Amino acid sequence: MESLYDVQQLFKQFGIYVYVGARIYDIELMTIELRNLYEGRLIDKDTYLTAWRILKREHHIEESRQKGKY
Repeated sequence: MESLYDVQQLFKQFGIYVYVGARIYDIELMTIELRNLYEGRLIDKDTYLTAWRILKREHHIEESRQKGKY
């Protein structure tokens, strides 16, 4: 797993589709869903941590983009 798309494919395996409209909100909701999958023991710790790092990176990138707009 290396990209946000890969994390979305992980969610797809569980029938989870996230689309709020704003990319940063999508990422925040995915972080919550990821935690729920891990706490429900549907994914292992390595998968959780890898996906969490990707989401954190993408969230940081999106925050930087939004700061550049103003």
